[in-house]
Amino acid sequence: MLPSLAHLSEQGPPGRFHGRGGLARMAALDIPDAQLPVHHPSSMPNTRAWVALGVLCFVYVLNFLDRQLLAILAKPIQDTLHLSDSQLGLIGGLYFALFYCFISIPIGWLADKTHRVGVLSLACAIWSAATMACGIATSYAQFAAARMTVGFGEAGGVPPSYAIISDYFPPSRRGTALGMYNLGPPIGAALGIAFGASIAAAFSWRYAFLILGGVGLLTAAAFTFIVREPPRGGLDHAVAKPAGSIVAATAGFLETLKMFFSRPVLLLASFGSGATQVITYGMGNFTTLFLMREKGMTLHQVALYYALVVAIGMGGGIFLSGRLVDRFTRRSKAAYGLLPAASLALAMPLYLGFVWAPGWSLSLLFLLGPMSLNYFYLTSSVTLVQQEVRPEQRVMSGALLLLIMNFIGLGLGPTYVGAASDYFRANHPTHSLQMALYTLVPFYILAIVLFLCLARVLRREGLTNKNGGTTP
Repeated sequence: MLPSLAHLSEQGPPGRFHGRGGLARMAALDIPDAQLPVHHPSSMPNTRAWVALGVLCFVYVLNFLDRQLLAILAKPIQDTLHLSDSQLGLIGGLYFALFYCFISIPIGWLADKTHRVGVLSLACAIWSAATMACGIATSYAQFAAARMTVGFGEAGGVPPSYAIISDYFPPSRRGTALGMYNLGPPIGAALGIAFGASIAAAFSWRYAFLILGGVGLLTAAAFTFIVREPPRGGLDHAVAKPAGSIVAATAGFLETLKMFFSRPVLLLASFGSGATQVITYGMGNFTTLFLMREKGMTLHQVALYYALVVAIGMGGGIFLSGRLVDRFTRRSKAAYGLLPAASLALAMPLYLGFVWAPGWSLSLLFLLGPMSLNYFYLTSSVTLVQQEVRPEQRVMSGALLLLIMNFIGLGLGPTYVGAASDYFRANHPTHSLQMALYTLVPFYILAIVLFLCLARVLRREGLTNKNGGTTP
C-alpha cells in the first residue's frame, strides 16, 4: 500500500491528493482521511534534534560507564570488602540483571504514558546516586544493595531514549541517529576504564564511584533544561485510534507475546544472542581482575592499554558488523545467522589465546579479536527481529529480545564465572580465573550452533531481501 500512497502524493503538495487521477485512486483505496500519511514540510533534523541526540548519547555513556565500574575496579573492591569471586559475579550478574531486565518493561510503559524526558532524568539521578552509594559501602550487603539500585535506575535509560530520538528524527534519519546513540556502550566502557582506573590509582576506588556518580547527578539536573519533550509521533503517519483502543492494546500485547514464542526464527536469534552474552558479560566482568591478578597489570596500565583495546575493538566491531549485515543480507536473510556464527568461530581461538597468554601485553593483543568479533550478533539479531514482525509489534518484540538475551547473558555469565573461579581455587589458587574463563569456550560452540540453525531456518523459509521478507 505504501508505494501507492507515495505515487498518489506526487499529484500535489505533500499530504494531499490533487487532480482527477489522485481522487480516483484515493477512492479506490478507500482509506479514511484520518489514516492518510501526514508528511511534514521539513524532513531534515534541526539543531535542537542534534543537541538532544548528543545529550542522550552522553547520558548513555554515563549509563554504561557506571555499570562497568564494578568490573573495572574489581581488584581493589575485592581487597577492601573481602569479596569472593562468586560474590562479585552475583553483584555484577544475577542481582543486577533481576532489576535491569525486568524493570525495563514497566518503566518503558510508564515513559510511554507520561513525560519521557522526566522519566529519563529521574532514572539518571537514581543510578548516579546509587553509584555514589557504592563508593561509601562498607559491607557486601550494602554494596550489593547499591548495585541493584544502579540496575533499577539504568533500566529507565535506554527505552525512553529510543522513543525520544524517534520523535526528534524522521524515519529517513532514524537509522543514523540510533546508530550514533548506540556508540554509547563502547565509549562508556572505554572512558570508564580510563577515568575509573586513573582515579582509583591516584586516590581510591571509592573516589571513582563518588566522582562519576556526581557527574551523573549534575547531568540529570541539567537534562530537563536542555532536552525538550518532543510531540509523540509528530514525524510519523497519523492513524486514527479505533474504538476500544485500550482493549486492542491489551490484546496486541498478548498476541505479540504468543507470536514471539511461537516463531523459531525469533527464539533462535534470542537464545543465540543470550549464549553469546554469557561470554561477553562473563568475560567482561572479570577481565580487569584477571589481567591484574593473574597477568600482572597495574591500574595505570589498565587505564591506558585496556581502555584502548575496548575502544578500538568493541567500537570497531559494532561499526563493522552493521556494514556487513547491510551488505550480505541483500543476498540472503540467512546472513543474519551466518555472520554471527562466522564471527564467533573466528573469535574462539583468539579468545583462547587471550586466556592462555603468559603476559598481559600478549593477552591484550589476542583480546582485540574477540572484543571485536564477539559483538557481531547484536546488530544481526536486533535487525532481524525488527524485520520479522509487524510494525505494531516491533517495540514489544525488541523488548522481549533484550529481556531474553540480557537475562541469560547478564544474569548467568558473571555469576557462572565467579562461581567457577571459586570452585577451581582449591586446586589452582593462582590461576582460578584462568580456569573459569576456559570453561566459557562451550558457550562459543553453543552460540555458533544456534546461529547456524537460525541460518538454516531462514534459508528454508526463503527470507531474502528481494521479497522483503514474510510477514507473520
